[in-house]
Amino acid sequence: MPHDIADHLAFLYGRDRARELEPRLRRLLARHVERLGGGEPAARREPTQRDAILITYGDQVRHPGQPPLRTLASFLEDHLDGVVSGVHLLPFFPSSSDDGFAVIDYRTVDPALGTWRDVRRIGRRFDLMVDAVFNHVSARSRWFQGFLAGEPRYRDWFIVVEGDPDLSRVVRPRALPLLTTFETALGPRRVWTTFSADQVDLDLRNPEVLLALIEVLLFYVARGAGLIRLDAIAYLWKEVGTPCIHLPQTHRVVQLLRSVLDEVAPHVLLVTETNVLHRDNVSYFGDGGNEAQLVYNFALPPLVLHALATGDARRLSRWAASLQVPPGAAFLNFLASHDGIGLNPVRGILAEAEIEALVERALAHGGFVSYKDDGRGSRSPYELNVNYFDALSDPGATEPLRLQVDRFLVAHAAMLALAGVPAIYFHSLFGSRGDRAGAVASGIPRRVNRQKLARAELERELAEPGSRRAMVLRGLADLLRRRRSSAAFHPAAGQRVLDLDPRVFALVRTSPDGRESALCLHNLSRERVGLRVPRGSAETVLEPYQARWTMTADAVSATPVAGRA
Repeated sequence: MPHDIADHLAFLYGRDRARELEPRLRRLLARHVERLGGGEPAARREPTQRDAILITYGDQVRHPGQPPLRTLASFLEDHLDGVVSGVHLLPFFPSSSDDGFAVIDYRTVDPALGTWRDVRRIGRRFDLMVDAVFNHVSARSRWFQGFLAGEPRYRDWFIVVEGDPDLSRVVRPRALPLLTTFETALGPRRVWTTFSADQVDLDLRNPEVLLALIEVLLFYVARGAGLIRLDAIAYLWKEVGTPCIHLPQTHRVVQLLRSVLDEVAPHVLLVTETNVLHRDNVSYFGDGGNEAQLVYNFALPPLVLHALATGDARRLSRWAASLQVPPGAAFLNFLASHDGIGLNPVRGILAEAEIEALVERALAHGGFVSYKDDGRGSRSPYELNVNYFDALSDPGATEPLRLQVDRFLVAHAAMLALAGVPAIYFHSLFGSRGDRAGAVASGIPRRVNRQKLARAELERELAEPGSRRAMVLRGLADLLRRRRSSAAFHPAAGQRVLDLDPRVFALVRTSPDGRESALCLHNLSRERVGLRVPRGSAETVLEPYQARWTMTADAVSATPVAGRA
């Protein structure tokens, strides 16, 4: 809607400045349409039960003498055609640190990975999700180098803090200094660096920065991106004297980006990544039609882990029963990613003692824990850096492989049954364990779940039917195919969480047209469980860590879970 853009610009920069900015932005949008050949934009797209996204690095699988992106494209075509619909290709741009998230050049594919042709090949077979890392750029980027050189264009593109303002209210995602001193042509400057000294925050209070980022956004759309992931978007706008997270201006920028896409590329979905308290995370849905179509469901991974660690699904069930999503939007459900398992999202849902038990479990299972700065010298656990298979099954324990795989599969079955769009990390889909040696050698705890794999070795393991990798891929692929076959798993399908047994996570999904239903039972304990559902039927027995999905045309009679977690 044309007037939305003017309203958003006025909110951010005032009416007078907006009158000058809007024509420039509209010329930018017109050029984008011209580059695509003009005509009407592609139709708006609504996610369905057929959508499932793989999360992967561009160099996740390697083959000697071949660009990694080309190897990845070939591998995905061979193994995942018909299993997943989309690929979240983690930052594939030149980068100076943070495994891709310190972007040097937004528009260039890292030559060590391949070319735009390789990226487009993946996008031809799968829906392509691209990261918009708009909170910060690399200290080696052209933009920041221009700032250091005192070039007039870039002088106000970064946040310089002078004097000694009170920054104690600023919410920090990591226990690192907030400000970094850089030598510039104009003398030393203390610059805002939320995530690291190599990741310099952009100053969106300068509208020139916003216009430059929108141009990047449209560049990704022109290169075939069907989903745009707004990385660390909660921290985007900074104002001294505020927490600098979830500010109204940040939400307005998201709304502006949504308005831009709705106008010239309504088929592109906006995804927000905000690893924060659940109530703040869901605020990025807006009203369902003005912010993100998809929001990462960050509370889900630790809640599923807690349920399987304790054999008690009640916390998970009560939380799931409380979920509300506005029409037109959906959760992006996941259990693992290139990052760790965030703990902030379950504060207020799990007790602190229960969170501490997850911390102790991750450490006992060979993982690590990252901490955040709480201000005034205190810190608290922020993230579990552990492979999800390891988090569920101690790699040092002697336990039957079949039991470990069943535990892993039932965790994913519970995730796949929930309303939303599922996303599965490469190392989960292919049954990896953690790379503790790699994390220790690099000094980067998150690398415990970022190991690069040789294609030949991976293919060899997958060819062994009884191997962990083969069993996990076979089980997850079967669940994904069953999910995509029924409209009961449509993101907009109805969802009722049932109260059957404390050890069982149970739900009924009903298709939007009411014609299909699925009863989904997940035994999250290592005990055999007998159930009666619907009432009066014969007893259903679930073996330890068994998932059972039953498709039915009849409504299931059982007691929904009431209340909030």
